[in-house]
Amino acid sequence: MPLLLLAALAPALAQCLPVSGERILAGDMARAVPVFAGMPPELALGYAPAAGARRTYGAAELARLARRYGLAVEPGVEVCFMRPFETLTPERVDTALRAALPAAQIDVMEFSRQPVPAGELRFPVSALQAAPAGSPWLWHGVVSASGRDDFPVWAKVRIQVSAMRVTATEALAPGRPIERAQLREDPYKGPPGLPDLAQVVGWVPRRPIPAGTAIERQWLEAPSEVERGERVRVEVQSGRARVILEGQAQSSGRRGEIIGVRNPANGKILRARVADRGRAVVDTDRDAGQQETAPERGENR
Repeated sequence: MPLLLLAALAPALAQCLPVSGERILAGDMARAVPVFAGMPPELALGYAPAAGARRTYGAAELARLARRYGLAVEPGVEVCFMRPFETLTPERVDTALRAALPAAQIDVMEFSRQPVPAGELRFPVSALQAAPAGSPWLWHGVVSASGRDDFPVWAKVRIQVSAMRVTATEALAPGRPIERAQLREDPYKGPPGLPDLAQVVGWVPRRPIPAGTAIERQWLEAPSEVERGERVRVEVQSGRARVILEGQAQSSGRRGEIIGVRNPANGKILRARVADRGRAVVDTDRDAGQQETAPERGENR
């Protein structure tokens, strides 16, 4: 809502009763129409208006509402409710952003100007969206207003952090877990989002990474707990019965994924769910009808 329009509405809104919740309650109505004072004050009578808007009960509508609860109101009575609103200020947005990333240098380029309900302004770090080099980042935030869902807001920002950047000291091949000896750390000042050592060591490149390249998070994927061809400890569960055997993985898989495991005793392929490094589980009660019985139908991923 434009600021000029809000200014024009201010005198009219000033005549309305403020409500802070998502619904207009009997207690709110009783402030204007005393006959509602005998009703439970938390009884919801209708939806509250949006921030900066108003909700008017005309004489006919108010009379119908009163009759529904066995009440009577004087003819011609009308009631108006409004939800208090405010607009964000640069200082308030800056304070909320710095609370989320206190060690970063943050420059606010632009932010949402629509009316918002009164409440706490927050910008979760998880809602920060990266942008192409040189462009402001989009940061989604919320105003947490009492009695209703979070109200969405946004800011466009430039951010710099001081951290350590992980760089490859030699060419890294796709599909091979990265070792600590293949990496170095360099001082870095720039946009956030680069992974640290703990988020690189042991992970697997999706693409070739040349020596001397600073590693980015989107180039990596988690390693498989089970690799194709290796020995796997399989726990077969059926009701209270449990059997442990060792088989050969016919495919690679991460935790929670289904892989094929060849039973060396009979050559059959079991469909097992990866549970941990070198370990998988077959739950015959849950996976009934999914087991493969012919060796030639094993997975080969």
